[in-house]
Amino acid sequence: MNSYIINEMKKEESWRLFKIIGDFIDGFEVMPTYLPSVTIFGSARVEEGNKYYEAARELAFKLSKKGFSIVTGGGPGIMEAANRGAFEAGGNSIGLNIKLPREQKPNKYLTETLNFNYFFARKVMLVKYATAFVLFPGGFGTLDELTETLTLIQTKKLKPFPVILYGNEYWNGFVQWLNDVVVKDGYIDKEDTELFKQIDNIDEIVDYIDQWYIKNSTKLIGEND
Repeated sequence: MNSYIINEMKKEESWRLFKIIGDFIDGFEVMPTYLPSVTIFGSARVEEGNKYYEAARELAFKLSKKGFSIVTGGGPGIMEAANRGAFEAGGNSIGLNIKLPREQKPNKYLTETLNFNYFFARKVMLVKYATAFVLFPGGFGTLDELTETLTLIQTKKLKPFPVILYGNEYWNGFVQWLNDVVVKDGYIDKEDTELFKQIDNIDEIVDYIDQWYIKNSTKLIGEND
């Protein structure tokens, strides 16, 4: 490989490093101002009127009234619904948007928007400052956030915090597979399935997160490093 190509590659990697650092600096400066916060995940493909859209909207509204900021990926679908609920409650509605070749436009219900170049930096910010995760039905991105977070808690790289699955008809098959195949074949322990809860009652979710935060708030600062 000639020296010109090598030098150009080095320049490109140096520029990439600065963009990565920029992603983290933005997140570290902004996100602590919105504690406590709850991160809500789910499909970008559902629309207003869908039962999961309306449930996410109601949940975010009620969590906002309890004093929690609502954090999402900033896009459409469940993300929009959650941001909308927080916005309608007069609360903090934060969107951590990702720059994509086909641009994902932030939804219109955000009071704060951060734009990230890299998925992994964005994922750190979605996790690091969260009091809880609530996951609605979704695709690969939602499943990725769920399994990566559970892995971090399982391996003690992340302190345990509420991870709640909403939508039993969607999640039951996944949970059954975990028990019937993954636990049975020894790939995870049975107690690993206790790292998350399935709750389909909005008020129950709000109370669970609120009580967990009241009990653990003094232990949270700086733990998710």
